[in-house]
Amino acid sequence: MALSAVRAAVARVPRSARSVGTVAIAGVTGAVGREFLNVLEERNFPVDNLKVLASARSVGKKVQFRGEELTVEELTENSFEGVDIALFSAGGSQSKKFAPAAAEAGCLVVDNSSAYRMDPKVPLVVPEVNPEAARNHVGIIANPNCSTIIMNVAVWPLYQKFGISRISVATYQAASGAGAAAMEELEQQARDWVAGKEITKNIWPRQYVWNLFSHDSAIDLETGYNEEEIKMIRETKKIFRDTDIQVSATCIRVPVLRAHCEAINITLNSPATADEVRDILSKSPGVTVLDDREGNQFPEPLLASGKDDVVVGRIREDLGQKPGYGIELFIAGDQLLKGAALNAVQIAELFA
Repeated sequence: MALSAVRAAVARVPRSARSVGTVAIAGVTGAVGREFLNVLEERNFPVDNLKVLASARSVGKKVQFRGEELTVEELTENSFEGVDIALFSAGGSQSKKFAPAAAEAGCLVVDNSSAYRMDPKVPLVVPEVNPEAARNHVGIIANPNCSTIIMNVAVWPLYQKFGISRISVATYQAASGAGAAAMEELEQQARDWVAGKEITKNIWPRQYVWNLFSHDSAIDLETGYNEEEIKMIRETKKIFRDTDIQVSATCIRVPVLRAHCEAINITLNSPATADEVRDILSKSPGVTVLDDREGNQFPEPLLASGKDDVVVGRIREDLGQKPGYGIELFIAGDQLLKGAALNAVQIAELFA
């Protein structure tokens, strides 16, 4: 697909189009669910009726959308009659239970969980990278892992121009990736620490504030990689449609509320200078370049929070690789927006 067409498909501007009728949000009371509401409204998504769904314990709660108060209904297998598009962020088990019923009812599901990402029949889509893959859906489209999305937006333009044989990435992941309760616990731990109280440890069995630790997903005892790292490896190969690209990841949780950072080392197939890389990324959809060496201004979580674009900086040649073939990047992206809700809504916009 031409770059201009991709830009048109995913541009972050208020928009209107023909109505898609009814949209449902499954998991509306969670951190990503709340962002779905914000993104749909801010992007002027063409919906006539919005249905908000969650578990039984959230039934009756109220949410705001376009100045109106909506009442949360229980998510069931019968929730999707007459629904055109459903945005799911209710967890993998709920997606496995209810997404097939939604698809059977004729609804297009965009699922933010890991339930269907590696299913060969389900497209895995980052609209800046592979929007054309969405057209091959059979009722469900998967939203990639947040760290995968943020990395791929920054790396894909270089892959297209120069080819890439290897990516090595270290992530610095915010509390938002573990949900609203994790964000609240980080804030509570900060209050506990200031007050000299015992640190609250309901989400993680360790202190999070003022600390870093390996991502809290399960470790494969044979390889030593955790689930988050394996997701980044497998998903990138699928999205790029390149089983030969070598990807290695180390994922770390950091005491930041909602924006992930990543240090990325790339091996190119054809040589490039840092200036060429900077120029390409400055023209790429979904990317903002912040690479001020003189002023020492580069991507930070706070600068990316609440922003749609992935912020890219520290662009330099890797002195440890063959001259021209190694590139270093440091990036930041809002995990709840581009890493989740925004990417899903952009997928939905391909059908609006």
